[in-house]
Amino acid sequence: MSENRFVIETKKPFAESLIWQLNRDYYDKEGVGAWSSGAVPHHLTSNSMVGKTYAELIYGFLKDLARKGLTEEPVYILELGAGHGRFCFHVLKHLERLEEGSDMKLPTYCFVLSDIVEDNLTFFLDHHQFQSYYESGKLDVAYFDAVKSDELVLRKANKTISANGLEQPLLVLANYFFDSIPTDLFHFNNTKMTECLVSVDSGQDPAGQPDANFIEKIDLTFHKSPPTSVPYENEFLNEILENYRQSLFNTYLFFPRTGIQCIDNLRKLSKGGMLLISMDKGFHEMHDLENVPVPDMISHGSLSFWVNFHSLGAYCEKTGGTSIFPEFSNFHLDLACLFFLPEADSYSETKNAYRRFVDEFGPDDFTGMKKFTYKHIAKMELRELIGMLRLGYYDSAMFINVLPRLKQVYGRITFNDRKRLAQTMRQTWNMHFHLKEKEDLAFEIGGMLYALGFHKEALTYFDHSLEQYGETTDEFYNRALCYYQLREDKLFLKTVKAAKISFPGFEQFDQLDALDLGAA
Repeated sequence: MSENRFVIETKKPFAESLIWQLNRDYYDKEGVGAWSSGAVPHHLTSNSMVGKTYAELIYGFLKDLARKGLTEEPVYILELGAGHGRFCFHVLKHLERLEEGSDMKLPTYCFVLSDIVEDNLTFFLDHHQFQSYYESGKLDVAYFDAVKSDELVLRKANKTISANGLEQPLLVLANYFFDSIPTDLFHFNNTKMTECLVSVDSGQDPAGQPDANFIEKIDLTFHKSPPTSVPYENEFLNEILENYRQSLFNTYLFFPRTGIQCIDNLRKLSKGGMLLISMDKGFHEMHDLENVPVPDMISHGSLSFWVNFHSLGAYCEKTGGTSIFPEFSNFHLDLACLFFLPEADSYSETKNAYRRFVDEFGPDDFTGMKKFTYKHIAKMELRELIGMLRLGYYDSAMFINVLPRLKQVYGRITFNDRKRLAQTMRQTWNMHFHLKEKEDLAFEIGGMLYALGFHKEALTYFDHSLEQYGETTDEFYNRALCYYQLREDKLFLKTVKAAKISFPGFEQFDQLDALDLGAA
């Protein structure tokens, strides 16, 4: 018997489909839990290595402004769709490190976390790891809707940035952003262009209470509709489409009209222009746009599609700017620098940073190396694992993924290797941004340090575990063992007593009573 299907909508322009509202509703409902639960993956574009790449590009841009004598006014760095905040944290940590090694007077900057979900904005404002940045003026929070917003209201500074409100160029970061906002869809076939409409149905009744995975249960059907008039009022967009009509033989093509409108709204905020840095899955070369089949919706709690970076670059060029894309073929991620700036060719520091940290070896290359590591991890030894963690700039998610192998190999290592592993874990903790994920990184590091003989330091991480995840039997047990090894008898007895009160009947605590406190 065939499954009953429920019609949600029929033959709507793709950018006007209900699927985009479903996507927004999902994030409104789940908040930061969309990422902390693991439902929406984010490690590909929000790891420490990606943060380092963006920080280098930002640092190059600040140096370019300094060389132009533009140091008196602050530079605002706006992250679109910040979501969980981890990417911002990584960027700020790496940017601080770059500043420490510079004797050049740079303009001050303020990183602005923006989102459309109020719960996410509250999460940013309350997060303990952001408080020092707020106090220094290096961080602020603002609501921003890619479809509707044309100003920024900074909640910490109590300041509104509206049209022509900035003297310095605005620096915009769209990291994993354009793939999740409305986009138009066209089909090209032998010089003929048709607009694509979409119908949506589902095996689940949308009139009921859709579950958290409702988006994954919808199906899209596409219909071709000849355009009845010139598609857009913006002549540049029509020129780009006409180029596709003449150049593409048979393909489906996303066209980022909403993304371009968002760019135009942001450009109006500054008298000095705008630099857009964007990374996502997508394509910037014309040949990659040919022979694309009916689009697949990528669903992971939310939904996303690939990004047409070629159109974004073409629009930048038509408005008098300059676009930079990878010179070498990419496999996983595309990273664009779009200079909507006067004298765009003069930003040599930014372009040099792009050459070094994207073209020579960048996030796309690192993603390939990371996949190789996970595939062959069973054969890797400690020094190789540490090398990969260093290559990833001590990313905590990567550390969690290689942790099972670390536990297999750390028992047969030298004293120097023990020290190096402890150093690696300290650096990993320094780069960790807490999202209340199920993996208790502090506890894992504490346990490893205990096994390596760093008992006093292990206690520090058990403290972090207690603060973030509360009391557990394992936390009590390991803390007691640390005090035992340190000959802190009073603290040992106090911890065992507290453990039995909090978890009466837990048999392993009775084993602690049998330890000889007088042993050497």
